[in-house]
Amino acid sequence: MYLYILINVASFSVPFLYSFQKKMNFIQYWKAVFLAITLVAIPFLIWDVWFTNLGIWGFNKNYLLGFNIYNLPIEEVLFFFCIPYASIFTHYALLHFFPNLALPKKITNGLLKFFILFSLIIVVLNYNRLYTFFSFLVFALLLIYSLIDTNKILNSFFITFLVVLIPFFIVNGILTGSFIEEQVVWYNNAENLGIRIGTIPVEDVFYAFSMLYGAIILIEKMKPKIINKK
Repeated sequence: MYLYILINVASFSVPFLYSFQKKMNFIQYWKAVFLAITLVAIPFLIWDVWFTNLGIWGFNKNYLLGFNIYNLPIEEVLFFFCIPYASIFTHYALLHFFPNLALPKKITNGLLKFFILFSLIIVVLNYNRLYTFFSFLVFALLLIYSLIDTNKILNSFFITFLVVLIPFFIVNGILTGSFIEEQVVWYNNAENLGIRIGTIPVEDVFYAFSMLYGAIILIEKMKPKIINKK
């Protein structure tokens, strides 16, 4: 049963088809979007290979095609392109239809400082749990970057990410064992907090935030260059 590849295709196909919708015309930014996703995917795939080799997480062969790249199933590699594309499309679609969708600057800065402090505390207290340590560390570093860069992405992304979490919980829920007999992706609980949202390790939420936010930062930096070339 090739469930993992089907999840990737289903997650990617509908947003990709809607990218050609004339009013939004999201496909006009395809170079920036795919380049940003690829640049972010590279370190995350290295991270994935490393953790797979350490046994921090792994994959159920019953749901895979059987083709591997550097010890990762091809489905896992595609995950870092299909899921980010769908999520980033959702972010920009929401901003297209709700252009004023943003938190006030004061609230955004308050959340930013709270999450930096919160994540750094988690990092210090869980240096011996590798998934917890690195997921919260990367999350904290990106937020610290936002304090320095003072971009306005988080004003809206804090909201749109909550919407993205709805399909995220469905997809990751299936991958971690919800609604099916076995897990597609399993986790070594000795390397995480052991806190699950349904079947999903809580670290996955911060991992996803970092992956998507990192890509959107790059897209926003590349978009003006694309517009100026036209």
